[in-house]
Amino acid sequence: MPDIGIASPAAFWGRKRRPSRMTQIQDMTHHGMGRTEDGTLVPRVLPGEVIDLLEDGTARILTPSPDRVSPPCRHFKTCGGCAMQHASDDFVATWKAGIVERALSGQHLPTAISGITSSPPKSRRRAKLSGRRTKKGAMVGFHTRASDTLTAVPDCQLLHPRLTALIPTLEALTVIAASRKSEVGLTVTDSRAGADVMVETDKALTPELRIILAQFAQTHQLARLVWGDEPVVTISAPVQHFGRAAVVPPPGAFLQATAHGEAALVAAVSEMVKGASRIVDLFAGCGTFSLPLAERAEVHAVESEAAMLEALDRGWRGTPGLKRVTTEARDLFRRPLLEDELARFDAIVIDPPRAGAEAQIALIAAAKVPTVAMVSCNPITFARDARKLVEAGYILHPVQVVDQFLWSPHVELVTRFTLY
Repeated sequence: MPDIGIASPAAFWGRKRRPSRMTQIQDMTHHGMGRTEDGTLVPRVLPGEVIDLLEDGTARILTPSPDRVSPPCRHFKTCGGCAMQHASDDFVATWKAGIVERALSGQHLPTAISGITSSPPKSRRRAKLSGRRTKKGAMVGFHTRASDTLTAVPDCQLLHPRLTALIPTLEALTVIAASRKSEVGLTVTDSRAGADVMVETDKALTPELRIILAQFAQTHQLARLVWGDEPVVTISAPVQHFGRAAVVPPPGAFLQATAHGEAALVAAVSEMVKGASRIVDLFAGCGTFSLPLAERAEVHAVESEAAMLEALDRGWRGTPGLKRVTTEARDLFRRPLLEDELARFDAIVIDPPRAGAEAQIALIAAAKVPTVAMVSCNPITFARDARKLVEAGYILHPVQVVDQFLWSPHVELVTRFTLY
């Protein structure tokens, strides 16, 4: 039996404990919390388990689920980065597919799940860590669940090994960036040229500090070091590859969490719009979909952040053999593309943020473009938007679940809509 604090009922009742009550976990919420018979939410439990629920909200497992496993990471009990390491891979995959199914059912849109693709451990290429100075130096890690307590994670099972190896460098950087009482944010992205590091701090970037940081980046072989919104030094361009195109994203730009997950999404979208000659990519970012699709179709990329479109455009211009790619900086929440603008295209690719794209979806529904490929990181807003398309006459095809956030409640999906 895994060492998870499980006790037999006999052992439990044989000694005095703090006030508690025995109860059973009925199901799981989409946030990864177990729910008891009276609705109490309990972390790190599984359906069917009998627990001893203490007054402080902690639980002792009396009867474990067959799906319970030993957490693969030694930091699981203290770190707040993961919620589901105590569950088997099969359970997590089924649970995440169920989150999508329930969201669709809530909009009266039952549909098939075509499968789930999960990124492997140690594949996260981008992470936001926190750093804090200590008496002996500094600590870098993640916060404990629902608290300001920082936990060091030298053996994190999520981060790519190159990011884990960077932790001592980030600790040294924290000593420079943080005051005794402040905490700094450290967004680090792996690239072929080395680490791309962005520091969030209230410490002013003086000319003297700029020299120190430039020397630091050189010594520790960082590809790029950014202080707040200001690039301090670029030793080597932190290139990301989207299809055949090499792109240097602006500091802090959105990037899919794992190369594995990105490849799964790009492959799915490419197949969904196969045969289209003119494609519009909405919420295009730096070209995750636009540039691979440009290998066989003309693409119009629309994104609110001009810096990301500039990076996309440079990547396109520097890659021979791609078809024409045009860009448009536009806030799709305030100024969604209109029906006549959308009607110029054979297919639409849309990957909105968690809020979805309600206004844009309404215009897509009216434009009647033959194919819509939609990527989403929020099943609830996806289901809301999907219902509008279905009501307008589109067919919702089977949904592919993509899990880039292993052991967390987050889930992504991709599917297509076609007209009857």
